[in-house]
Amino acid sequence: MAWLITRSLPLPVLTSPPQLETSNLKTETSPMGLAEYKKKRRFNQTPEPGPREKTSEFGNIFVVQKHRATQLHYDFRLEADGVLKSWAVPKGPPMDPTVKRLAMQVEDHPTDYAEFEGVIPEGEYGGGTVMVWDIGVYAPENTDNVSKALAKGELKFVLLGKKLKGSFVLVRTRERQWLLMKHKDEYAKEGEDITETQPYSVFTKRTLAEIAEDEGGDVKKAATGDPKKLPRRTGTKRRKQSAKKKVWHSKKS
Repeated sequence: MAWLITRSLPLPVLTSPPQLETSNLKTETSPMGLAEYKKKRRFNQTPEPGPREKTSEFGNIFVVQKHRATQLHYDFRLEADGVLKSWAVPKGPPMDPTVKRLAMQVEDHPTDYAEFEGVIPEGEYGGGTVMVWDIGVYAPENTDNVSKALAKGELKFVLLGKKLKGSFVLVRTRERQWLLMKHKDEYAKEGEDITETQPYSVFTKRTLAEIAEDEGGDVKKAATGDPKKLPRRTGTKRRKQSAKKKVWHSKKS
């Protein structure tokens, strides 16, 4: 996993995050696991990883996947207990501490999903184009048990990704509905929508439309998830269409 940050790289030092009102939060939620993930997918049709629980090399990875399915959203995932705890964030994660983003908790995903970038065939669950928008490691704050903190309805954590950095919090408001917020720290960027200023894949520097083009997806649909005005692309160039594909696709009938 060469894309991951090495263990020796320290997490950023942050100021104390603001306290949040949590008196109305429920005290417990039921565990998930990968049964729901498995039930929703046909693995002879989708290139997504199978439902295998395991711990990653680091044990504390996070990933954000930009996903143009029925609607554009960002899948925010934190590793815990051998799976990726997952939330669908319609407007993407914020770096602006004045912004609160709705995050709907969805089924747990396998840790192997962190490397998935490509196309889920139309007609399958979540059919559309998937981009690895950000990836890295995280550390929980004020707890050593992520699942227990989530069950209580609040998790504060520090991210060290390619794009997202610093202190964040997830707060449950009701059942599977949460809020994802950025704490005010040295990494905060007030007034900036990072999903617009940094729209490219951290793996391949591709847009959603380019991923769809390369991987045999719906380019027109995927393009609606890209900003109308793309910023200058820096770093590694996008993989050409003639390059070897990273995902498998079922044959079209």
